[in-house]
Amino acid sequence: MSYESPAWLLNGHLQTIWPLLIKGSLPKLKRRRWETPDGDFIDLDFLPHQDQAPLVVLFHGLEGSSRSHYARALLRKLATKAWNGVVVHFRGCSGEPNRLLRAYHSGDADEIDWILQRLALQYPGVPIYAAGVSLGGNALLCWLGSRPHAYKLITKAAAISAPLDLSAAGIHLARGFNKIYTRHFLRSMRANARQKAQQFPGQFDAERAVHADTLFDFDDAYTAPVHGFGNVHAYWKQASAKPRLADITLPTLVINARNDPFLPAQHLPHKHEVSPLVTLEQPAQGGHVGFVSGAFPGNLDWLPERLISYFER
Repeated sequence: MSYESPAWLLNGHLQTIWPLLIKGSLPKLKRRRWETPDGDFIDLDFLPHQDQAPLVVLFHGLEGSSRSHYARALLRKLATKAWNGVVVHFRGCSGEPNRLLRAYHSGDADEIDWILQRLALQYPGVPIYAAGVSLGGNALLCWLGSRPHAYKLITKAAAISAPLDLSAAGIHLARGFNKIYTRHFLRSMRANARQKAQQFPGQFDAERAVHADTLFDFDDAYTAPVHGFGNVHAYWKQASAKPRLADITLPTLVINARNDPFLPAQHLPHKHEVSPLVTLEQPAQGGHVGFVSGAFPGNLDWLPERLISYFER
């Protein structure tokens, strides 16, 4: 399924921001809370259960949730198709702070693993498809490339607009107009860091984290140290999914628009750098998780239709 951006929406920034203005209903969801192996919790939002239907698991992007525009679009499409669907909220992203100092990060393969292990037990005998968006896509790809048993748990996977090279993405987001995205993310990230500093005083450089104006500073002050990385350089290197693409053991679709303002096109992978089971799609347009299609004011149908088409093919 090819992708073509509408003529009135070609700029990567506009493709990224415009979906936020397209209103769409959120299907009825049932929230379930799971206790984590380390004494924390995550919240998952499920569509009403459909017997013997496939399950699509969605891992959201940085500071995302089941209310994100891409989650709404996918859930609506799954509901009309009578498939099962669930949005997994990373720790602290469901509207309630998590209990522990740690939160979530771009290379959280261990977190992905126990979640998919549990879902595989709850949905035996039906296809399970995993999709990850932006940060969630990078984390999913890290799991796929580091867990040879992945093919035993899910049938296919897809990553959309994953920042495959975190160093390149972090540097790019600190420049020019891209700073608007950094400011958007840091607004809630700094607030969360302030809450963590009150709950766990002295455990990280709170002063630097709550005043960070780049992802580099925030990740160096909070994300890296509390998740076991020596510094931001170690975190960005070890949590980048691009080097793991060659080791993926099940069919996986990786979609990155070449005008994504989060990751310059020159840092996207080439076919010789990935597993034969990985399908790379790099359309010229689409922005960062944008992919608006159709006549003005546009719609968000292309991405969920592309994912479902790939999964059931």
